[in-house]
Amino acid sequence: MSRTWSYGLAGLAGFVALLEVIPRAGLVPAGYLPPAAEIAVALGGELTDVAFWVALRDTLQGWVLGLLLAASAGIALGLLIGAVPVLRELTASTIEFLRPIPSVALIPLVVVLYGASLQSKLVLVVYAAFWQMLVQVLYGVRDVDPVADETARAYGLGRGARIVHVLWPTALPYVMTGLRLAAAVALILCVTGELVIGVPGLGARIAVAQSSGAVPDLYALIVVTGLLGVAINVGARAVERHALRWHQSVRGEVAV
Repeated sequence: MSRTWSYGLAGLAGFVALLEVIPRAGLVPAGYLPPAAEIAVALGGELTDVAFWVALRDTLQGWVLGLLLAASAGIALGLLIGAVPVLRELTASTIEFLRPIPSVALIPLVVVLYGASLQSKLVLVVYAAFWQMLVQVLYGVRDVDPVADETARAYGLGRGARIVHVLWPTALPYVMTGLRLAAAVALILCVTGELVIGVPGLGARIAVAQSSGAVPDLYALIVVTGLLGVAINVGARAVERHALRWHQSVRGEVAV
């Protein structure tokens, strides 16, 4: 783990150095790509601005609410559809039709319905993250060992007990994968909704920086969204390792 972090930090340091050299060498005009030092100064200015923290709060609020709604619905419907063969057959074509539709294609509709409000952002986030959860849960249910399920039936376990003791442990790794993917997708759609629709948040603040020509601030805010994505991914992986500490994949990772 320490070696991985060392390589990651070394790569990041190299990228920052390259970002500093390229505009100062004149390879790219500083008006389009400011040096890393100017971006750092702009980032410091953002961190001292109360409006920045309000925008960050708005983004995190939309992300958390959207992810919770998507995860709850995806897990519940995934378990229900996956556990009932008839429902799997009835919904398969509908899921395959709706799942590829990009959430951004819904932007004109949500603007008409909700305007530049939190509801608009939530619709985009929930729609995108929901499919990540649902599909992974369906994969997990499909991966249940028929022998284990029949053994549970032979011992007299009812449907609820089989879900708890057979289906859920098998599906949990898929659920955690879906949660990690949904968390990243939710952040992307949250910022996209703010950027395009104008819902309060980091995305709207990025749009203001772009329209006002504050290029260093624009890049500083982009850096913040990137760091936020990294933090969410690291946190999701930590939750996944904790929830699956009994699973062979996590035990093997810890052993290595």
